Amino acid sequence: MYVLIVPASVPFVLLATVMGLSWWEDHVLPTPPPEPLEAPAKAPFTPAAQLAELPRADTALTREVVGR
Repeated sequence: MYVLIVPASVPFVLLATVMGLSWWEDHVLPTPPPEPLEAPAKAPFTPAAQLAELPRADTALTREVVGR
């Protein structure tokens, strides 16, 4: 009979562990520092080089298409 108690209690032990870790994260770990009021603007992404246009899927692979 005691053999059945261990497998039946595993989900509850896992749930208690997750809930305990969640509480610990909320109450024990330090809070992150507040962000500055005026964050510097990020520079826009500019790619170093434009990628060549890929051939369409229905285009036959000819020497002209492969040479691009």
